[in-house]
Amino acid sequence: MPSHLLPVKPPHVPAQTDPRHEQDTDDTDTRLRFAGLTLVHAALRRDLRRLPDALRLLQPGDETQGQALQRHWDFLTAMLTCHHEQQDTRLWPLLRRFAPELRLLLNWLEDDHHNLDHSFTRVTTLVRIATRDAGSTWPVAYAIEDLAARLETHLRIEERQLLPRMAKVFAETSRVGTLPELLDLLRAANGPGTADAMTWLLDGVDEWTVQRLLADCDDTTARHWPHWRATYERCTNPLWGPATD
Repeated sequence: MPSHLLPVKPPHVPAQTDPRHEQDTDDTDTRLRFAGLTLVHAALRRDLRRLPDALRLLQPGDETQGQALQRHWDFLTAMLTCHHEQQDTRLWPLLRRFAPELRLLLNWLEDDHHNLDHSFTRVTTLVRIATRDAGSTWPVAYAIEDLAARLETHLRIEERQLLPRMAKVFAETSRVGTLPELLDLLRAANGPGTADAMTWLLDGVDEWTVQRLLADCDDTTARHWPHWRATYERCTNPLWGPATD
């Protein structure tokens, strides 16, 4: 498996609970149904919590860890770009057609995608500097935290105002917003590979949910998942420690 993923499950990022025991089952079903969106949201939040601390721990002259952090940041931004493209070119046009009352909100979200993309580009430049110069890691870590706060507002709006409406607009058999659709779009766009995307998206997700999601994926993905996960979890990273269950 490519080495640009940092294999980490630090104790302060707990695994998600079994949704069968949650009270709001409708919300859980909606999130699983549109896992191609909600898993990306969860993974972005997770990594934008981890990366600032990892940068602050970077030691002067530690080129190996600096390069690993840079690769992971590049992977994160690649997934974000694919996520935005999926929404802007496929999901938003469908919602404008079948839920025209959402057009103003969708226009704002699309504009905010462009603003966020510019902000991530700026921070990418800062991360490149910080991973080569440990003396600049702290201000860059703060810049990532500020960016995470901006992104959080955007994600909450999508989850609270769009997901419930999507559940009513699209039939339960629709592939729109699903994990299989996301994987297909990544392949078509020559984006991150399926193995890396799956291990990134499902890091920290409870086993019951993983199995439910895999049931919707193609046979090749489901068959290879145990190997991908085992490879990912065998790896260690001195910054964040070994990946553990």
